[in-house]
Amino acid sequence: MWTLSGFADEIDPDLETQCQVLDSLGIRYIEFRSAWDVNVLDLTDEQVESAATILAEHGIRVSSIGSPIGKINIEDDFDAHLVRMDRAVWVAQRLGAPFIRVFSFFLTAEQNPADHRDEVIRRMTALAEKALAGGVVLLHENEKEIFGDVPERVLDIVTTVDSPALRLAWDAANYVQCGVVPFPEAYEALRPYTDYIQIKDAVLATGEVVPAGEGDGRLPETIRALADDGFDGFFSMEPHLAVAHHLGGFSGPDNFIRATRAFTAILDDAGIAYR
Repeated sequence: MWTLSGFADEIDPDLETQCQVLDSLGIRYIEFRSAWDVNVLDLTDEQVESAATILAEHGIRVSSIGSPIGKINIEDDFDAHLVRMDRAVWVAQRLGAPFIRVFSFFLTAEQNPADHRDEVIRRMTALAEKALAGGVVLLHENEKEIFGDVPERVLDIVTTVDSPALRLAWDAANYVQCGVVPFPEAYEALRPYTDYIQIKDAVLATGEVVPAGEGDGRLPETIRALADDGFDGFFSMEPHLAVAHHLGGFSGPDNFIRATRAFTAILDDAGIAYR
């Protein structure tokens, strides 16, 4: 049975309000990115404990830490970022999250990906080693304007690092915004390494983010292929229907609900059970 989760900070900054909307949708997991307008890695220990209490009161578990690890330029200081990775592992352990979302470093228009490939691999290997030691798994998201924004470079990262602590999160909308139609070619190459699906869609001609099935991400076809392939994992709502920026997005409760219902309609149409 497939499991719904979501970036509930797209609903409201307040964690209690986030949980109330998840309750109304029957969603029992959260991808924890921020609460009270504070990034998950910048919460104090006391705030993390408060978050754990609120989530427990609602019976909501954490599917992944929606961290910003890897959302720095490839030439920015990495040693300080490794310390931040230690915090991500600690938060994941405290909140019982099996996964931490990460990225493979921003590049400017003047920075040729090929020139920075070896440094990306070095950094991603170091991050994976910390995750492995901490008993969690990193999920590389194909964010636009990072090294791993197109399927070929995503495949290069995951196969070269070759660690059980580095897997992939699939984001169809991000691929579309990079000019890639993600299914079937990218899907076939990356499916063996993909353990987590983030749900948003986008229009190829404009890059506009839209609810699942309303863009060019070919989500209905992807969902059917995942079902045929026996996928069993998380589907995390990340609607981005009001605001999108390099550290996240916002939708508001109504748009979050609309996006979730658009996705569950695809599941219902395909006869796929979910919880």
